Amino acid sequence: MQSLDQQAVVNHLFWTYLLQEKNPKGLSGDVLIDGAPQPPNFKCISGYVVQDDVVMGTLTVKENFQFSAALRLPKSIRQKQKNEKVEQLIRELGLSKVANSKIGTAFVRGVSGGERKRTNIGMELITDPSVLFLDEPTTGLDASTAGAVLLLLKRLSRKGRTIIFSIHQPRFSIFRLFDSLTLLASGRMVYHGPAQDAVEYFASIGYTCEAFNNPADFFLDVVNGDSTAVASNKEEDIDIDMLEHGEDDRSIVERLAEEYSKSSYYRDTKTELEKLSEKSSEKSAAVFRSVTYATSFCHQLKWVSKRTFKNLLGTPQASVAQLGISVFLGLIVGALFFGVKNDDSGIQNRVGALFFMSTNQCFSSASAIELFITENKIFIHEYISGYYSVSAYFFSKLMADLLPMRTLPSIILSSIAYFMIGFKPTVEAFFTLMLTLILTSYTATSMTLAISAGQNVVAVASLLTTISFVFMLIFSGLLVNLPSIMDWLSWLQYLSIPQYALTALQVNELTGLKFNCDPSDTTSSPNNSSSSARCFTGEEYLARQGIEASSWGLWQNHLALAIMTIIFLLITYLKLRFMNKFT
Repeated sequence: MQSLDQQAVVNHLFWTYLLQEKNPKGLSGDVLIDGAPQPPNFKCISGYVVQDDVVMGTLTVKENFQFSAALRLPKSIRQKQKNEKVEQLIRELGLSKVANSKIGTAFVRGVSGGERKRTNIGMELITDPSVLFLDEPTTGLDASTAGAVLLLLKRLSRKGRTIIFSIHQPRFSIFRLFDSLTLLASGRMVYHGPAQDAVEYFASIGYTCEAFNNPADFFLDVVNGDSTAVASNKEEDIDIDMLEHGEDDRSIVERLAEEYSKSSYYRDTKTELEKLSEKSSEKSAAVFRSVTYATSFCHQLKWVSKRTFKNLLGTPQASVAQLGISVFLGLIVGALFFGVKNDDSGIQNRVGALFFMSTNQCFSSASAIELFITENKIFIHEYISGYYSVSAYFFSKLMADLLPMRTLPSIILSSIAYFMIGFKPTVEAFFTLMLTLILTSYTATSMTLAISAGQNVVAVASLLTTISFVFMLIFSGLLVNLPSIMDWLSWLQYLSIPQYALTALQVNELTGLKFNCDPSDTTSSPNNSSSSARCFTGEEYLARQGIEASSWGLWQNHLALAIMTIIFLLITYLKLRFMNKFT
């Protein structure tokens, strides 16, 4: 069955409500499948090809099919059988020549538009659905490619599948493939019946399609009410000037709907619906937002993580650039603060280097802003279609981002800068600094994810993240002495990620060091002020900053960072879990 509508947005709304991808609140009526209420797992036994492409561009055609087969087919089916099904589907869709070609992204050249559309269709055909829905499958395709896609759908329908799709102004070679046709105008049904009888029906109510005119264009001209077809057929009833300005659209639609309600097609449809309603004796409300899965959580996590890592390797620009920047910044900060001494300049340089490193960890997490935003459409479609749960998607993203993209840069930065600067030469101090930087990166990234999850615009998420980090820097402990802050503002320091990072780094580095003390003078001590520069210890400096120089003073910051990471990740998960995926 095909649906023709004068507005593409109406088509989209029709499908989203029919397939329960929008909240049906405020609407009345029932959606019946073979005379019975729509089952909760209907999305898993049917296919829906959306108008936009929802395949991973960094994967090949075969890899996308394998992903769909792995998650949408039950585990009772052996992997060999799944692979055979994938190969068979590739042959049926005519994708053998591009099976190992990537779909394509903005940076990677891929397959053609028609091949991409056929790949989208194949993702849904993996489950052998008895019903396949398509939302304007010819959008963005040239006439030849659109015809090829519709011929494919015609072949599928001859194999026993029910194909239902909406389409806007198809050419005649496509229109003649239709079996059943539904015409909608302003939310009103003006025709539903055999596609080949539509021209004759419109002629019976006074609208004759001229020779060599495309019936589909003629129908849209009629329902739009501003066509020469209407004017030439109904000059005695309709003012042509009004048609040109579209002022009589409503009356034309109402008249068409009224004529249809008097037709035999309407009576046949009504009779059939009444029979279906009688068969459905047990009236039960359709289960909305019920998503079922064919595989377990662990299986979903395995395959989604596998695809995420492939996607990461398929677009190495961001990851390679981040690693390269870590090496560059490590060399820069190492050169600027090279060979620090134990004097006044030495403590200033140490604190400055530690502040730079902790701040870099915060702002480098901005690369995580796009983690959920760029794949938002794919995630929503695959989640609703029963590919995987929110939990599997969430943990796979964490494994692919936190481990390689946050851990490795932290290790590289600390390994280069630590020895060039000349920090405390102990193994314990080195690994404590590395751990602190990793935890700082995890916490900052988690906050970035919490802000960006559920957002649709990268610029908005980026702005909110930047403002948050700038605000946190004020309370980091370097720009302002924290003990001197007024009580009604001092609590804000406990929300600052750089404050915990810098405090831990200072305690780790400065504890046990002496400054302005002559090592050859055995009489010198922190209390000896005979020299022009007073000798003092790292503990004294920390005390003036309001920092506790003890083991607890060090590890309490790590504990705070870990707790903040958990809280931010929990917020991220809840936003993904409860974000409105059905509107």
